[in-house]
Order: sequence, then structure tokens, then C-alpha cells
Amino acid sequence: MKKPIIETRGKLGVLLPGMGAVGTTFIAGVEAIKKGLGKPIGSLTQMGTIRLGKRTEKRVPKIKDFVPLANLEDLVFGGWDIFEDNAYRAALKAGVLDKTLLDQLKPELEVIQPMKAVFDQNYVKKLHGTYVKKAETKWDYAQMLMEDIANFKEKNHLDRIVMDWCGSTEVFIKPHAIHEDLENFEKGLKENHPDIAPSMIYAYAALKMGVPFINGAPNLTTDIPALLELADRNGVPVSGKDYKTGQTLMKTILAPGLKARLLGLSGWFSTNILGNRDGEVLDDPGSFKTKEESKLSVLDYILQPDVYPELYKNYYHKVRINYYPPRGDNKEGWDNIDIFGWLGYPMQIKIDFLCRDSILAAPIVLDLVLFMDLAKRNGMKGIQEWLSFYFKSPMTKPELYPEHDLFIQHMKLKNTLRYMMGEEQITHLGIDYYED
Repeated sequence: MKKPIIETRGKLGVLLPGMGAVGTTFIAGVEAIKKGLGKPIGSLTQMGTIRLGKRTEKRVPKIKDFVPLANLEDLVFGGWDIFEDNAYRAALKAGVLDKTLLDQLKPELEVIQPMKAVFDQNYVKKLHGTYVKKAETKWDYAQMLMEDIANFKEKNHLDRIVMDWCGSTEVFIKPHAIHEDLENFEKGLKENHPDIAPSMIYAYAALKMGVPFINGAPNLTTDIPALLELADRNGVPVSGKDYKTGQTLMKTILAPGLKARLLGLSGWFSTNILGNRDGEVLDDPGSFKTKEESKLSVLDYILQPDVYPELYKNYYHKVRINYYPPRGDNKEGWDNIDIFGWLGYPMQIKIDFLCRDSILAAPIVLDLVLFMDLAKRNGMKGIQEWLSFYFKSPMTKPELYPEHDLFIQHMKLKNTLRYMMGEEQITHLGIDYYED
């Protein structure tokens, strides 16, 4: 018999490596919602519902009333950053939220002071951190982070913690032998192996402390055998990677529709302009390569060119990201899509998504924190594929291809919640309504 989920109790700590635009928009947003200054638009955990049983039963509770999630009032925020600004000053500099709103939250935000970060210039070439830890080895850095986690938990009288990487995109690296098992990885930490990135050090520290880890960037982080081994050994859930916000969100909405209607694709050209810290980091070719790998993979997995060669075998896909400081956090994603239909006749679709990157990311961070805490209390460990809904490059077991179709991901997430609570899975077959 399935064990019941451990109910929420006490306070839940939320630790963010990276307290820039996304992190401060998330924190300030939660504080604003708690004060009644805004609504949690975009958050499945706060506004979403879930159908239970048959349509005729009319059981459609809110998700937060169906599964035992932590309450917003019980969240305590902290984190690390390469700059010393507290959450209020960092949010002002990020320029995402209006100063009039931030001023109403100033008491709550000013007390959130980041801890010194683990930083390696080789992994984020465009940023120059001034508020960073100093140590001899990467092993020492990991021990310092674990001490930070323990102190944060004790100081704030927390029951449990979740860590969510909100830091910058690191340069592209390929898996190395040092990543293949935990023993080698720990040896690499002690020997300062160059292929152990800062994000891996944070993840290692979290997993050693039993803290669920979310990778919100496209970095190679927990998707290596060594850290998955540690997650399994310590019974800790991990999820990632790369929040699905602007342009890729549009792709995972539109591409399933093209495939469902068997409309062909000749080419998909995507370009972005943005001016926040993320845009500055991605101006470096190494960091862009990491993001490009994440963004390019989506269409192939959705469209399945090998299964539908006449429609999708030879389409051309190009992605560009351009740093344009005047735009700030208000990213523009422009897509030109060349499709073809009946008898091969060509057509076009054009999308100009004038989005706000951190506004789209903030509810994702909230949902992931609450769902990962739920997973840990439910005894779930390792890769949480059911949270693919939130990521550009969803983690899966090595032998499984990732599911990118947003609507299948949404169904998977809700069916997992039903499974957790002992409710019947919904297949949407519906033929039984019409049988005598």
C-alpha cells in the first residue's frame, strides 16, 4: 500500500543561487501576494485546478486544496549572489517591478541579504563578481555551502529547504569522466578539476544536505551520473533544466498543433533581444552555446522527423539571442515559421512575443519549489520527470527521450498528482459516457 504523504509542518526555506532579476521578482512577488498587492498569475499551484473522476461528478478542486503544499506564509527566502545588494536593492537594479510596488515591500526585502557566492570567471565570462567566497579547492567551497545551508536552517528555525538555481547560464561543457561516479566527482572537487562547474558544487552541497535541487538554467549540473547517484543515495529529488518562459514556451504550444494537424515545416527562424543580466551573459559564445543546445532540441522531439519524414525531415531551425541593453528584462522573441499544407502549398506564421522574462519565470520558480518539497515529503527521489512542464530541456533517465509537448507534459503533471493522492488517472477517452 502506498504510504501517505508527510503533511506540511513548520517553515520551508527557499535558497536561490543567484538573486538577480528572476530571483528577486519571485521573492518580491510572493511577498506582494501575501500582502494582497497582486495575484499569483501564471502559478499552477496557486490558481490551477484539477479534475477528479468523471466529468459528471463535477469535482474540480484547486490544486493547492487537493495536495498538501506548503503555504506561502511559511516560505523563508535566502540565497547567494556575486553582488552584495540585498533583495530590495537588487530588485530595483533589475528593473522588472515598479519602484512603487517594491517600496511597499521594502521591509521584507531589505532583510534578505545574500551570502557570498561560489563563482568561477571561466564559467560566466561576461560577469565580474565582487562578493565571492575564497577557498583553496572546490571541495572547500562545497563545505562552505553546506555550512551556509545548515546556518540558514538553524537561524530561521526551518523544517526543510529547497534549492533553486536562479543563477546565470554557464559556458557549454560536455560530460567528462570526472562526472561518471560520485567517488571520482568528489576526488575532482578536492583536486579542483576544471570540468566541475559552480552549479555542480551548489547541487552537490544541496544533495549532501538532503535538499531538493532545481536547475533553472541549461547548465550541465545534476544531469550527470555522479550527482544522480548522490540524489538516489540520499533520497533527494532533482529537476531541470532551463525554465520554459518566452520563445520556447511558444514553440511547445504551437509545434504540437502543427504536428496534430499534419502540417509540414520547412523552416523555423527564431531571434531574441534582451538587455538584462541574462542577455549580457548570453552575449558570450560559450554561454550562448549552452542555451542554444537547450532551445534547439525542442522541435525535433515534438515533431519526430524520423516518424514523419515527409513533413519534418529536412526543416531548417535557427536560434539567435542578441544582447540589447535598452530592452532590459522585457525580452522580444520573434519567430518566422515556414509551413506547408495540402499538396505542398506554402504558408507562413509570424510571432512577435513581447514578453517579460522574469515575470514569466517567477511563477515557475514558485511552483517548482512547492512541488519539489511535495515530492520529497512523498518519498520521491532522483529525476522528477513529471515536472517537465516547466523546462526547456526536461531531465529524463538516459534511455528515455524527453517529452516536450506542453499538453502531454501538463497531463503527466496532473496525473502524477492524482496518483500521489490515490485518485484515478484520467485518459480523456470518454467513450464510456456514450455506451449503454
